[in-house]
Amino acid sequence: MNSDDTSSVQVFTDHRGLLFSIAYEITGSVADSEDVLQDSYLRFAKVEPDTVEDPRAYAAQVVTRQALNSLRSAQRRREEYVGPWLPEPLLTATDERGTDPSARVELAESVSMAMLLVLETLSPLERAVFVMREVFGFDYAHIADAVDRTQASVRQVAHRARDHVQERRRRFTPANEETDRVVGEFFAAAMTGDLDGLLRLLAPDAVYIADGGGKVTAAKVPVHGAQKVARLFSGLARVELPDMTMDTAIVNTAPGVIVYSRGVLDLVFLFEIADGLITGVYAVRNPDKLTRFGASSPS
Repeated sequence: MNSDDTSSVQVFTDHRGLLFSIAYEITGSVADSEDVLQDSYLRFAKVEPDTVEDPRAYAAQVVTRQALNSLRSAQRRREEYVGPWLPEPLLTATDERGTDPSARVELAESVSMAMLLVLETLSPLERAVFVMREVFGFDYAHIADAVDRTQASVRQVAHRARDHVQERRRRFTPANEETDRVVGEFFAAAMTGDLDGLLRLLAPDAVYIADGGGKVTAAKVPVHGAQKVARLFSGLARVELPDMTMDTAIVNTAPGVIVYSRGVLDLVFLFEIADGLITGVYAVRNPDKLTRFGASSPS
């Protein structure tokens, strides 16, 4: 390995959290983000170090460009997706198993499921510009180079994307002892069929979204309203999931629950909580999106 290779490795090592976060927030996929980082590193390594004034900013530009290409190529697949599409969940911490290497992210709240779903409503260009500007604070010159637009155009896109996100973003509380208590009580009520107990923990406008990708059983449309969500979960105890076990985790900075059937990974729940009430429950069952969680229970 020559000195240039060593320099490139060091840049990507020193700033991996930033670069992974940019890729993940643009693509919504851990797998695609890892591919983007690999491809970006190979491109970055070909550049003469003496020609790069700010290696961190330049690496971010390369990653943004590749992530934008990845997102655009993935859009047709998402249009043909069976049922609701949810971002690939990111294991940011667990109670017992430590931290996933992919979880070394910066500005962790920006990778919440709530934010990622809002970003899904932006165009690819708006999403890339918003992430670089509003989340990571890059100047317009660097963003313009990354997305191949003029600075004036980027400013307009940034303004439009910022207004769009502000109108749609939902408040949520990152995982803490209080959110753990709420989730614990929610599952206790669900397993005993306690409808009133569930309703006490759900916000009136709570929503349940499940992603099976057409590969496993999952609700084909979102379930809206506390009454409907409560009824859905009150039947959880009757669901025939053999030898079900659950582990708590922190997923996309939110309280999460990993569910196993006969020791084999079945689904991952994420809970969006605000003011002590559950406003969103996300269930990811598509096995393609769970490969980084480990196939079997550690217990």
